[in-house]
Amino acid sequence: MWVQLTLLAGKVPRTSRVWLSLALGMLLVPLAAAFLKRAEPLGLDFHTYAAAARVGLQYGWSHIYDQELVATAQTSLAPNQATQPFLSPPPVAWLAALLAGLPYAWAFGVWAIVTTFALAWAVAWSAPASRGGLERWLAAALVVAPAWVLVAARVGQVVPLVAVGVLVAWRLLREDRDLGAGVVLALLLLKPNTAFLVPLALLAAGRRRTFVTWLIAASAVAVAVFATVGVEGLAAYVSQLQNPPPGTNALSLEAALGVSGLSALVFRLAIIGAVLVAAWRLRTSTGLVIVLGVIGSLLVSPYLHASDLTLFAVAGWIVWAERPMLTWRAPLAASWLIASPFVSGPLRPTQARWPLLELTWLLVLVVVAWRLDRPFPASVDGSRLTNRSSEPQHLGRR
Repeated sequence: MWVQLTLLAGKVPRTSRVWLSLALGMLLVPLAAAFLKRAEPLGLDFHTYAAAARVGLQYGWSHIYDQELVATAQTSLAPNQATQPFLSPPPVAWLAALLAGLPYAWAFGVWAIVTTFALAWAVAWSAPASRGGLERWLAAALVVAPAWVLVAARVGQVVPLVAVGVLVAWRLLREDRDLGAGVVLALLLLKPNTAFLVPLALLAAGRRRTFVTWLIAASAVAVAVFATVGVEGLAAYVSQLQNPPPGTNALSLEAALGVSGLSALVFRLAIIGAVLVAAWRLRTSTGLVIVLGVIGSLLVSPYLHASDLTLFAVAGWIVWAERPMLTWRAPLAASWLIASPFVSGPLRPTQARWPLLELTWLLVLVVVAWRLDRPFPASVDGSRLTNRSSEPQHLGRR
């Protein structure tokens, strides 16, 4: 890794490289310590993915939602590990099946390293072109620093790959590679509840080719799921999603605002409407459109784990890169600080309070979109404002 950092650092002055290297090292060491000291059982979620993969390989993919078979496979893989139901989409089990030939401990190690470093690489690769190599990797370390991302790595969550899809699509869209962005966004299907509004927000922003490409890719995955899992398997999956395990609603609107039933539905519909309208008004700033889709998805989803807030960290990085002004970066830095593993006690919000911070950022973006009287300026990352015929050249008040 350090060899790669050295090769990437060519454009950074020598003095700056020294300080950036020190900063990166000072950040990585406590991050590793924080990862090791987490309370979450090591590999808890990957354990479930691997068990579902084993069931699929042995009994057929239509049985991956037979929770008795999954529990038996979990016990076989790691007898001392707690069992839990497999409630992820079938592609997650397919991915885990790629490591089925390895001993379980090795498979988890490969999974955790690959997903975490894929996220770090995506942050570095998606960084503004003006950033040097070390600056990109320092940004990657900062994005991996929040406690939620460390949880995702420790339990072997699939959500970092969803974040990779969002980040890679962001860069491809900045380069007007709409078709590639649509294909990459198919990674959202690994955990749709964390970012399902992103394609819709891009459609509202006029990125029709990206949306159509994503829709084609999603349809192809749906056909593969139907062919392998079958109607009965999908019916079992949908049925089990109606009764998720306790604690999965701790990050929901119900927990944060104390609403339920019709009131919660109205809130969710209002959030979706606000996201789509704001995305249309901010359509010349693709990064902020993606951020709207991510935050909106996290807010309206009734089923989330703490590790799913990895997408919130990614949204913060996109805003940081696109809006370099102090008025944006100061609250972003404050948000990062309270989410880092270096803060504990009363300063760390409970899970039910994080949706309030998400809602605050969503309101900020909606207000900015509402007050917009002219095209949103291009960000300093070198992205271009294209002259698509489908995009008006002036955004006036309506």
